[in-house]
Amino acid sequence: MSATPIDADLLERGGVRLVVDGPRATVTLDRPDVLNAQTPSTWQALRAIGEGLDPDVLVVVVRGSGRAFSAGLDRRMFTGGVPGEPGLADILRQGPEQGDAQIAEFQRGFTWLRDPKRVTIAAVSGHAIGAGFQLALACDFRVIADDTQFSMAETTLGLVPDLGGTQPLVRLVGYSRAAELCVTGRRINAEESLRIGLANTVVPLPDLDTAVDNLVTQVLRPLPGAVRETLALISAAADGTTTEQQLALERAAQLRRLGELAALAGQPT
Repeated sequence: MSATPIDADLLERGGVRLVVDGPRATVTLDRPDVLNAQTPSTWQALRAIGEGLDPDVLVVVVRGSGRAFSAGLDRRMFTGGVPGEPGLADILRQGPEQGDAQIAEFQRGFTWLRDPKRVTIAAVSGHAIGAGFQLALACDFRVIADDTQFSMAETTLGLVPDLGGTQPLVRLVGYSRAAELCVTGRRINAEESLRIGLANTVVPLPDLDTAVDNLVTQVLRPLPGAVRETLALISAAADGTTTEQQLALERAAQLRRLGELAALAGQPT
């Protein structure tokens, strides 16, 4: 499968930069003047990246420019004040069916990050609030700086998390803690994030890029097929497969791996 051309104008409108270097892609939210606040154009740009990346890209790093990962939803959407963007009232006026389809399109900007064909890493510093927190949660790994502040702030605005963040949050911290974090919207600092399982690693802010680079190097060492199959197995287990179901998935995955390894070695299968 070949890559789909990614519209540079769409990326610019969404405030997103994409840099591809061999097997690594770096996606940067690039609206530092508003702490990388997100709009529908941001989600369209992220979706286009997910649909258009070359299959040879095996690792995706998501980061923010400036002093924040993302402050979440651009608050001007409440008043329809973002030029060229639909406001929240515009989404409601479409009616239930069209509104549902619209939000589903927004979600696609995040859900591709969970596809096991690539390892995804959120490199987080500063605020990761609301949609910013959900974007970090969409990734496989979160490497965070010691100034990170996570918050699922939607309920404080009268909204709910609707960009796919609730499932990975429950997977990471369990139901009760996820409910507390979502209902209160309180801030979670770097130390607590590591302790409760939101972060894989916490590093001093000046060391964030190096820590992410080191992790990218490590995840590129195994054969891509083995990584892809393993991520799929872990995801299935997190979704609550039974023991027998999980064992069957492991057997099937291992047989696929043995077949690919034999093909690479030129052996009959």
